[in-house]
Amino acid sequence: MKLKVTLLLLLNFGFFGFAQENLTYQKPSKSILDLADYERAPSVSMDTKKEYMLLSYRNTYKTLDDLNQEELRLAGLRINPVTNISSTVTYINNLKVRKISSTDEIQVTGLPDNPKISNVLWSPNDKKILFSHTTKSGVELWVLDVATAKATRLTEATVNANLGNPFNWFLDNETILVKMLPKNRQPLLDSKKDLPTGPIVSNTSGEKSQNRTYPDMLKNKNDEINFENSVTSELYKVNLNGTATLFKEASMFAGERISPDGNYIMLTTIQKPFSYVVPLNRFPSKTIVYDIRGKEIKTVNEVPLNEIIPKGFMAVRKGKREMSWRNDKPATLAYVTALDEGNPANKADFRDEVFLWDAPFTNDPITLVKLPQRFSGITWGNDNIAIVSDEWYDTRNVKTYLINPSTPGQEPKLLTDRNSQDVYSDPGTFETRKNEYNKYVLALEKDNAYRIGEGYTKEGQFPFIDEFNFKTLKNKRLYTSSYKDKKEDLIEIEDFKTGKVLVQIQSKNDYPNYYFRNIKKQNSLTPITAFKNPFESIKNVSKEVIKYKRKDGVELSGTLYLPAGYDKVKKEKLPLLIWAYPAEYKDKNSAGQSTQNPNEFTFPYYGSFVYWVTKGYVVLDDAAFPIIGEGTTEPNDNFISQLVDNAEAAINAVDALGYINRKKVAIGGHSYGAFMTANLLTHSNLFACGIARSGAYNRTLTPFGFQSEQRNYWEAPEVYNTMSPFMNADKMKTPLLLVHGEADNNPGTFTLQTERYFQALKGLGAPARMVILPKEAHGYVAKENILHLLWEQDQFLEKYLKN
Repeated sequence: MKLKVTLLLLLNFGFFGFAQENLTYQKPSKSILDLADYERAPSVSMDTKKEYMLLSYRNTYKTLDDLNQEELRLAGLRINPVTNISSTVTYINNLKVRKISSTDEIQVTGLPDNPKISNVLWSPNDKKILFSHTTKSGVELWVLDVATAKATRLTEATVNANLGNPFNWFLDNETILVKMLPKNRQPLLDSKKDLPTGPIVSNTSGEKSQNRTYPDMLKNKNDEINFENSVTSELYKVNLNGTATLFKEASMFAGERISPDGNYIMLTTIQKPFSYVVPLNRFPSKTIVYDIRGKEIKTVNEVPLNEIIPKGFMAVRKGKREMSWRNDKPATLAYVTALDEGNPANKADFRDEVFLWDAPFTNDPITLVKLPQRFSGITWGNDNIAIVSDEWYDTRNVKTYLINPSTPGQEPKLLTDRNSQDVYSDPGTFETRKNEYNKYVLALEKDNAYRIGEGYTKEGQFPFIDEFNFKTLKNKRLYTSSYKDKKEDLIEIEDFKTGKVLVQIQSKNDYPNYYFRNIKKQNSLTPITAFKNPFESIKNVSKEVIKYKRKDGVELSGTLYLPAGYDKVKKEKLPLLIWAYPAEYKDKNSAGQSTQNPNEFTFPYYGSFVYWVTKGYVVLDDAAFPIIGEGTTEPNDNFISQLVDNAEAAINAVDALGYINRKKVAIGGHSYGAFMTANLLTHSNLFACGIARSGAYNRTLTPFGFQSEQRNYWEAPEVYNTMSPFMNADKMKTPLLLVHGEADNNPGTFTLQTERYFQALKGLGAPARMVILPKEAHGYVAKENILHLLWEQDQFLEKYLKN
C-alpha cells in the first residue's frame, strides 16, 4: 500500500494551537531550500595504476517512494524480499569513465534503463568493473569494460545480495564467484496472514550475558523460515562471456574469501539454531576451505551460537576469530584466539594469541605472537616484516609492534605505545600497495616503510609523510603540508622514488578536488578533478575555529559561523545555535585536543545548524562536549555536571566575542546529541529551546550498557536514572522539538524512546512538539522528510528563539 504523504504531528503546544494536527509536507524558507536542494557531485574511484577513474552519480536524496518498498527485518537485516537486496541501499544512477590524464568524461554505454547500481568492484588487473543492477524483480550482475566504457549484463535478476556484496573476482580476471538464488527456492511466508502453530518460547541457562538492545531481531518461527530462505544461496562461477557453472549447492553462505594465489576458497556458512536476542553475526557458523574445483580440503572453524558474552567492550567470544588469508603468502590462514577466555575481568599476562596455518592444513597451526592486550589488526609485509597492533578500551591504550612472521612465538618489538584519543601524538598509518596477488601489503623500499599522518597539532592541522626505517626504528620526515588557508588530505603515495602523491585539497569555499603532488618538487601540483562549489550563497559567511576553556581548565573548541556581512565592530547581538555530540575520554589532555579545521569545505546538510547562518543566527557547530573520567572514575559518574560546564563554556566564549544575546541560545543534537540536548534543557537554564533528533531518553530501556557505558543498570542504577531525561521529565520546562524516524534501526534508539518521553512531557505540562518522520531509519534520507524537517526546525526556532 502506498504511503499517504502526511505526517502525524503530536504536540501540546503548536503553531495552530491544537494537540494534534494533520500536516502535509512543507518546505523550508528560500535561503535554506537553496542550500538543501542542490546537485551532488559524483563520487570518484581510481584504478591502482591511476590511469582511469570511474565517476559515479546519484541523487542528492532518496524519495519517500524509495523508502516505501516491501521490507523484511530479520536478525539485524533489512531487506527487500522482492529484489533480494538491502532495503537501505543508496543507488548510483549513472556511470562515466575518464582517463586521469584527460579532462574528457565518457558516458558509459549499454547501461540498463533507469539504472539502480551498487556493489561496484574493480577487477584485479583494473580493466573491468563489476556492478549490480536492481530491477523490479531482482538483482542482475553487470560488467563494465573500462577502456571502451561499455557495460554488459552477465546474469538474469537472480543474484542474492541480501547479505551484502554478492560477488568476488578470481585472480584470472575472467571468472566471478556469484551468490545466486536457489532454483527451487520456496516462497516467503506472510507473518501477518499465517496463523502461528504455538506460542513463542525462550529460555535462559542461568549464565550471565550482557547484550545490547539490538533492533530487528527474529521474533517467531516464520521469521526463522524467512531468514533462512532469504540468506540461502547457490554459488556459481560466472565467466565474462556469461557462462555460469554451479560451484556449490544451496547453503546459507555468509563469507566467501579466495586465497591470494587463487587456489583455495574459504566459505563460511550460517548454521542453526538461530537466536531471537542477537543478530546474525552471532549465529552459529562453520568455515570450510575448498580447492578451486570445489573439493573440500578442511573444516577450519566451527563457531557455536554466541548469546553469552562477558561484560565490557573488550569482551570477545572463545575460539578462533578474525580468520583471514595472509595477504603476502599464497595460501596461509591467520586467526586469533583469546587467552583470557574472552573475559576482560580475568587477569592474564597475554590476552590474545595469533596463529598461522598453511594450506592444505595437514600440519598444526603455529603461534605467531602473543599480545598483552586485545588484538586489533595486522598489516602484512613480507617474510620478515609485519605490523601488529593491540588495544585496551578501558585505558584507551593502543600499541603497535614489529614482528618477523618467519620467527614463530617471538617477542614483538614495540613501535608505539599511546593513548588512542591523543590525536596530537598519532604517528600515522603505514602505507600499503597491491602485491602480485592483488592484496594490500606494506609498501616497502628495502628497509623503509612509509606513514601518512593526519597531522593534528595545537597550532592546526598539517598532514605529513614519514619514512620509517625498520633497522634503526627511526622516522625521517619527507613532507609536511604547510597550508594555512586550505586543507590538504594525503590520500596515497603513487611513486615512492619520484615522490608522486595523490592528494585532495579543499577550502571553506573550494569543493574538495583531487591532485597529484610531487613532494620532491616545490609547488608541483597537477589538478585531476574540478568540481564546483554548489553552495555559493554562503561563500561570504565568516567561519573560524574558536578555542576556549571550561571552568576546570579543559580546552574546548568549536567551528563558529557568522552571517555574511556581519559587522564585527558594531557587534549586533544575534541568537546562537549550538550543535554538539558528547564524547567520552579518560584524560583531560586528550579531551582538550581539537581535530577541527576551519579550512574544511563548508558542506551544509540536515545534520547541523549551518543552514541558519543565512537567517541571521550565529552557529557554533561541532562544539566540543567531552565527558572525562580519569583513573578509576567513569566518565558518566559526572555526566550531567560536565554537560552543563561544556555548554556554559561555549556560550561564555561566543558571548565574550560580543556576537550574541545569551538569553537567545538553542542547543541541538542527533542520537546521543539528542540525549545531551534533553539533559541540558532539564538540568540547566542556559537555553531558550532545544532540538533533539532520534535520541534515547530512558536508559533503563538499555540496561546492559549504552554508548560508552560498560556497566549495567544494576551495577550503577544511580548513573542510569540520573542520566535519563525520562526519569527527570518533571524538571523539564523549556520548549523542546523532538524528531524521530518511524523505522529507527539503531541499537537503543527505538522510536518508542521519543514517543514515551513525549507522553511524559505532555502529561507533566512541558512544552514539547513531536515529529515522526515516516519510513525513516536512524539517519534520514528521503527528500520530502528532510525538507520538512528543516521547515519544522525553522518554524520552531523562529517562534521560540529568534522572536
